[in-house]
Amino acid sequence: MPQPIQLYTWPTPNGHKVHILLEELELPYKVHPIDIGSGDQFDPAFLKISPNNKMPAIVDPEGPDGEPISLFESGAILLYLAQKYGRFLPEEPAARYTALQWLMWQMGGLGPMLGQAHHFLQYAPEPIPYGQQRYSKEAQRLYGVLDKRLAEVPYLAGEEYSIADIAAWPWTRTPERQGVERESYPHFCDWFDRIAARPAVQRGVEVLADRRKPEMSAKDKEFLFGAAQYERRA
Repeated sequence: MPQPIQLYTWPTPNGHKVHILLEELELPYKVHPIDIGSGDQFDPAFLKISPNNKMPAIVDPEGPDGEPISLFESGAILLYLAQKYGRFLPEEPAARYTALQWLMWQMGGLGPMLGQAHHFLQYAPEPIPYGQQRYSKEAQRLYGVLDKRLAEVPYLAGEEYSIADIAAWPWTRTPERQGVERESYPHFCDWFDRIAARPAVQRGVEVLADRRKPEMSAKDKEFLFGAAQYERRA
């Protein structure tokens, strides 16, 4: 039995990616909550693991050559775990690069753009029509890219479920909050529902689910979007 992976996380889409893969791999792990609404991400001890003050992050006590390794950035964590345990990333080179390109698509496009849509539609202190329209349209475009790909193959990398799906799926749980009509993308809907039915996915999204706040306070928003980070670092 491997030593537990130390998981520093919060119940967000990026956190769920790593929760889901750990559950899919059936690995032992210990959860360290990083409450991003309370400023835990600026704690000096956490910054030693994740210098960009973002969660999730992990420490694997049994890293390369048996030495501990710490990792931040959810995509890097997924790639590390998939390679280490030889699952959810194709071995054949062409299929592997297909999976990696869709993983990079999620990291560079789907996640950041849906995050911006969510911010301007749900959290901005006042309506900003340009931001709302810009990012909701980009969200719709990205769902269109996803739907077109899934009209061709059952999963983003092709025939097999992979870390590309694990990365993208948590960001698509609330399309209506991103200015997207779910029913307009039937191939996406089929993919989403098949992944949602996986027991490991269901367990993964329950990690720290009881810690989520139904509404963010002004102080929460200050830590997430304002200048509180500089106060915490001082």
